[in-house]
Amino acid sequence: MFVRRQLRASLFAALTLIAASHAFADSAVRTDPAAAGLSPAGLARIDAYLKNEIATDKIPGALMMIERHGKLGYAANFGVRDPGTKAPMSDDTLFRIYSMSKPITSVAAMMLVEEGRLMLDEPVAKYIPAFANVKVGVEWKNDDEIGGLELVPPRRPMTIQDLLRHTSGLTYGFFGEGAAKKAYVDAKIFSEDVDNAGFAERIAKLPLAYQPGTTWDYSHSTDILGRVVEVVSGKSLYQFEKERILDPLGMKDTSFYVTDPAKQPLIAEPFPTDRTIGIDAVVNDPRVRMKWESGGGGLVSTIGDYARFVRMIANGGALDGTRYLSPKTVAYMGSNHIGPAAGVVPGPYYLPGPGFGFGLGFAVRTEAGVSPIEGSVGEMSWSGAAGTTFWIDPKEDMFVVFMSQTVSQRGRIRAALKNLVYGAFEK
Repeated sequence: MFVRRQLRASLFAALTLIAASHAFADSAVRTDPAAAGLSPAGLARIDAYLKNEIATDKIPGALMMIERHGKLGYAANFGVRDPGTKAPMSDDTLFRIYSMSKPITSVAAMMLVEEGRLMLDEPVAKYIPAFANVKVGVEWKNDDEIGGLELVPPRRPMTIQDLLRHTSGLTYGFFGEGAAKKAYVDAKIFSEDVDNAGFAERIAKLPLAYQPGTTWDYSHSTDILGRVVEVVSGKSLYQFEKERILDPLGMKDTSFYVTDPAKQPLIAEPFPTDRTIGIDAVVNDPRVRMKWESGGGGLVSTIGDYARFVRMIANGGALDGTRYLSPKTVAYMGSNHIGPAAGVVPGPYYLPGPGFGFGLGFAVRTEAGVSPIEGSVGEMSWSGAAGTTFWIDPKEDMFVVFMSQTVSQRGRIRAALKNLVYGAFEK
């Protein structure tokens, strides 16, 4: 357990979690920077950076861990989980992980692919018939700057692979510009609580922002993928993920909603002025159970739980003697699926950034340079809108998980932490 602050509370939490076979807490007691090839001076810089972020009121608190060569080289907690209650950060803190839900949903889908129950080149309409009638929105303007949105048929059907790699033509309405995005806002798709089936029907009525298979655009693709998982498996998304991924991995605190009153005080909160994600979107309240189980952004998790999932991916699809995916499947997911041969171009809001492609569920680093942020070719990574992030560096046999709740500071902190982590390497 993290021993930097609140020694008594941390020790109590450590003993409790160890008794529950919570592997992250158990290993955190035995942090070994030297075995992980990390320098004390470099790790001290990480400490200093995050302490300063808290001291200058950039973030309320944070948790971070680095595992390299199978050794936990760094595990630390900082600040408070809730600026309102001042409750200290601890490793049982629950975080809205938002888009870090996407890799979990992607793994669920690839399990069905491995079983022959789902094929990547199949049309989405095979499983959600409403998508058979979807249209692509093409913007136009005349000389008087009066414009509109013409609806045209897709040149080819949207496929399961498109959903996994964000080339479906679907979009998000809460950031960016364009008539298709505005249509999402105007439709008020979050105004009523519907289940995954109802949400997919609602999305299918909206125009695509691009022709399927042509453009990477961040979108509700993984939400629709979650509905496909439900149709193929005959179970709700949470039921399938709980049975096949969460429970077997020991991710006991990962769920879509936190309805247990005893656990609700563990939910991390951002500053009150740091809750706006984009147009018509604010940080959600996971205490309120809804019908919708967002495969693209709905999960709540702890750092220990998510570390179990990341460690499984880093290990090639297996953990503690249980195999979840074939190592070939994991390698395939970690390949660039939007390279030149795919005919896909980055959209105007290309979140992976320069030097990165995109695989099936997360960004994939394709260039050693290009990006202004340090890293290695082959890195797999993704982040959440509320400030969480992870990355796996196969070349360095390392993964990192960072948890905080901040919308406004997330991008800047992610970049700084990558440089700090690689700057802490001793060998």
